[in-house]
Amino acid sequence: MPAELGPGQDLDQYQIDDVIARSGMATIFAARDRDSGEKVVLKIPHMQFESDIVFRERFHREEEIGQRLRHPAVVRVLHPTEKSRVYMAMEFIPGERLRDLLGRQGRLPIPVAVKLTMQIAEVLEYLHENGVVHRDLKPENVMLMPDGSIKLMDFGIAYDRTLRKMTWSGLSQTVGTPDYMPPEMARGKRGEPRSDIYSLGVMLYEMLTGELPFQAENVYAAIRAKLEDEPRPPRELRPEIPPGLEEVVLRAMAREPHDRYESALELREVLAHPQSVLITGLATRQREKSRLSPRMRKWVTLLGGIAVYALLFLAVRQLARWSASLAPPHRP
Repeated sequence: MPAELGPGQDLDQYQIDDVIARSGMATIFAARDRDSGEKVVLKIPHMQFESDIVFRERFHREEEIGQRLRHPAVVRVLHPTEKSRVYMAMEFIPGERLRDLLGRQGRLPIPVAVKLTMQIAEVLEYLHENGVVHRDLKPENVMLMPDGSIKLMDFGIAYDRTLRKMTWSGLSQTVGTPDYMPPEMARGKRGEPRSDIYSLGVMLYEMLTGELPFQAENVYAAIRAKLEDEPRPPRELRPEIPPGLEEVVLRAMAREPHDRYESALELREVLAHPQSVLITGLATRQREKSRLSPRMRKWVTLLGGIAVYALLFLAVRQLARWSASLAPPHRP
């Protein structure tokens, strides 16, 4: 089994310089390509995962997806000359994560939030056209470059329609980050392009308000909330948000995929012209729903169902009486 690596050591054509980050499954290193002199990033799994077949397959799929994509706003995955173990080589990004910016500022100026969302939507448009659904959009996976552009990264749980050698059940029934996960994926569905639109809607909500749409004390409560509750309309938290922009945010975050924007292109277009967005009263309806406690909402739903059944019963009963009145009289 390969040994754990550290700064000062070599891995194939790369010299490892420093540790950038560690996660539960891999370590991210800053390194240098000795052949080209280029600064790169190496993502090296911890030893205990290298023998895990599902992990290795997922890791290889992430690498395949990254090497196939060619877009200036997608982190470039490199092709090492040779590989002596499982790892991934990527271009070095001289910027900061969107999460770091939000950590400092809390919420962003409205034009900045809209511009960033439009940039991400443009990348999503490219991904979806090429059969890829990211499925893990969140501020941690968006890098902000010094020139104002962005880089989207981490395709570890992305779904690629062009790669069919691994079934959905071979991965996991629930993937993604709960705060940004769309309801359909929380229910165990694979995810589709409109799933990415939901996650981007949550990110825009957070960039505008400084808060997540669903506050919960644990993962399970967060998932339950997005399956049952309505988010607090953004203008309640920040009144200067234009009504048209609020409408865009809430539609992008619609619970059912068919109620969201059809594509990332459509979302980008409405963000470019929020003043022309038709106000449907979505925010008002969600505001009224959000004022009810979950228990009250359940009672309202239950009573509504009872009322429907009662009306149906009365209608059937009245129809039976009407039919009886039209029947010919019985003759012995």
